[in-house]
Amino acid sequence: MRKAKETEGCKCPVCGKTENQVNAGKNRSGTQRCFCKECGRYYTLNPKTREYPDGVRLKALEAFCKGESGRSVGKMFGFSKANVYNWLKKSSDNQ
Repeated sequence: MRKAKETEGCKCPVCGKTENQVNAGKNRSGTQRCFCKECGRYYTLNPKTREYPDGVRLKALEAFCKGESGRSVGKMFGFSKANVYNWLKKSSDNQ
């Protein structure tokens, strides 16, 4: 059985300890996961966001407001029509 490698520079976000932090594989997006032996918590060092940039959202909403359908806007920008409708709903709720 392999012994887990302790990593340098990892700090647990829950307990704040820097000792007894070991590598625990990678998550879906490919970033390093760690495990704190002190509190038993798994955490990601530098998590990636899975959001579209604000500029892309605004361009998609502008295209929709100019008369394009949600489906065609999704095809133009490469995402689903549900994203367009959710962003439209979210922007109308904020105003």
